[in-house]
Amino acid sequence: MPAGTLLPRGASCLAPVDCFSRGESLLSRILKSVFSFPAMLGMLLVSAVFVVTGRTFIIDPDFWWHIKVGEDILSSWHWPTVDPYSFTVANHVWIAYEWFAEVMWALAHRLGGLQGMNALQIVLGSAIILALYYFVSFRTGNPKAGFVATAILFPLASVSFSLRPQMVGYLFLIFTLIAMERFRQGKPRAAWFLPPVFLVWVNSHGSFIIGLGVIFLYWVAGWKEFRLGEVVARAWSAPCRAQLGFIFLLCLAVLPITPYGTRLAVYPFDMAFSQPVNVASILEWQPMPFNLAGGKIFLAVILTFLVLQVAFRFIWRVEELALLLFGIAMACLHVRFVLLFVPFFAPVFAVMLARWVPGYDRSKDRFVLNGVIITALLAAILFSFPSQAYLKATVAKKYPIAALDYLKQHSIPGPMFNSYGFGGYLVYTGHTVFIDGRGDVYEHGGVLSDYGHIAKIEPNALAVLQLYGVRSCMLLPDEPLTTLLAASPDWQLVFRDESAVVFVKKEMASRPTEGSYRN
Repeated sequence: MPAGTLLPRGASCLAPVDCFSRGESLLSRILKSVFSFPAMLGMLLVSAVFVVTGRTFIIDPDFWWHIKVGEDILSSWHWPTVDPYSFTVANHVWIAYEWFAEVMWALAHRLGGLQGMNALQIVLGSAIILALYYFVSFRTGNPKAGFVATAILFPLASVSFSLRPQMVGYLFLIFTLIAMERFRQGKPRAAWFLPPVFLVWVNSHGSFIIGLGVIFLYWVAGWKEFRLGEVVARAWSAPCRAQLGFIFLLCLAVLPITPYGTRLAVYPFDMAFSQPVNVASILEWQPMPFNLAGGKIFLAVILTFLVLQVAFRFIWRVEELALLLFGIAMACLHVRFVLLFVPFFAPVFAVMLARWVPGYDRSKDRFVLNGVIITALLAAILFSFPSQAYLKATVAKKYPIAALDYLKQHSIPGPMFNSYGFGGYLVYTGHTVFIDGRGDVYEHGGVLSDYGHIAKIEPNALAVLQLYGVRSCMLLPDEPLTTLLAASPDWQLVFRDESAVVFVKKEMASRPTEGSYRN
């Protein structure tokens, strides 16, 4: 059967292979599964995740305030309804719309500190990449082609591997695709796990709305059978259509089960339609940067797909093609949505590669060699796992640890203006901030636009700063406002290192005990 064509109704693309003798023990079967060639390929992907994320310990600025929110929920068993962390939008309406993931972050931090957070990042990244590998292997019935496709797309997938709740959404999106593919291939049991997944998902990240769209698309795509060029649709049987529709309704039914009722379910729409400044200002919401390495890889992958499609005229299911086009469009509009493109493109790419990559023959597998490689890779990961001291040094290079020590030792006047990237760490350490990564509350409170005006030193920037009564600033050493304050006769530089600078208004420097900055 040509790659990309539909399988017979109810058929599975993974044909069962009876490679065990009847007298073989259960333990032997388990060991052969654990040390199989596909498992060894999976371990190679896990090792790549460790090298990219575990050794470098990628820390997004939002990482810190997510931990603080989780810690506060664990400590008080109270879910916030107003902002407790800033002086600019204090007591403004705000909800912890990703609270479940934040509690998970806080628990990992309590148990293992920075090492616990690093381990969680590696585990989540590995789970995502292994789920993607399983998904494309199941779609093609060819683990080798699945591995090659996953490995090629790994640089794009790993862009999203930082400890933010979107990693939970990323994983659940792939779970949803796996469940739908198994359902399409006559294995419907996995779909019944989707309602519990969506219950956790809606409390963890707003991407659940994409997951609902995936289920709905699969359901609609099975209503009528047709073929239009290289696009085909196969009709569901009446029982399958009813079952999938019922599962979709169950997924909808769990969405209001949150500490905030239906408010979490509508948050994605608030983000899409009510936060234009946030979307326009944040780098990850910008269009795909084709001048950078990631954009070039994205473009190369798309062009490769187009060339192969024109040359070999692969036949695609309508839902696969629709998801692919949606993923391409969203990634081009907003670079953060490359996390949608990768799982939507991977099965299509793997089907293409399966035309040339030979399938896996378990009867020829070398289990001992696989076991040696898997064990060696696992030992290397454990041996080279970063120490607590190394992780602290990594944090110190990017965040204002020394600057905060200076604040503890000196009476710095407040309120304090801070760089956007420092806000999350300041919240984590218990300091009141001007701004942090919670763009929604700052946009609705009118502060996000003012912050942009000040940070970009637009006309009257210092006058806007004065409106907030700011008497000190913690900034990046190389940002425009740093240059402006350094040249201003009204401001005095009191601290500087490679990570941060601190300025104080000169009229306050002579009497630092008045209105001093407090945690």
